[in-house]
Amino acid sequence: NKFLNMYDLQYENKVGGHGVYHIASRAMSMEELKMKTRENKPDGVIIYSLYGEKKDHVVLVRQYRFSIDDFEFPAGLVDKGEDPAQAGIREMKEETGLDFVPLKADEMFCKPLFSSIGMTDESVATVYGCSTGQVSREGLEDNEEIEVVLADRTEVRRILKAEKLSINCAYLLMHFLHHTEEDPFYFLHNE
Repeated sequence: NKFLNMYDLQYENKVGGHGVYHIASRAMSMEELKMKTRENKPDGVIIYSLYGEKKDHVVLVRQYRFSIDDFEFPAGLVDKGEDPAQAGIREMKEETGLDFVPLKADEMFCKPLFSSIGMTDESVATVYGCSTGQVSREGLEDNEEIEVVLADRTEVRRILKAEKLSINCAYLLMHFLHHTEEDPFYFLHNE
């Protein structure tokens, strides 16, 4: 379909047995699969954004997703011709109404990484920064149900203990718990 396709990969194992392995991909043809192109262009972006004068809140969304229906970071697809930072600015505005200012981070922290290599070749880049402004629902698409959550450390602890999360979201929230006012992006230092 427009966003996701299934591919059947036929293989022969080391003892001559044959089988089929199924993968989901955003690639529109077999030739565009990352295993064929050997290129890892990000399909999507995850936005790690701090909020507030003291940067003591993290921007999360609770969005209906058929798979888990729970918390996540603002995120979305990278449109053709966009880089991850541009996608982050656009997606943050659409999903939350907030204005996002990305940070420059070392490539090792923001390069596209794979979301679930056992099932898909989808890769996602993380962009880091801060957001300002007021929460708004004006940019939501008709089929989007999103609740914006500006979570402080107490709420983040509760979320980590009690809610369903992606592994990406959980790891970033763990970093948020340990940031300091002086250096909220301490984990991005390349030492």
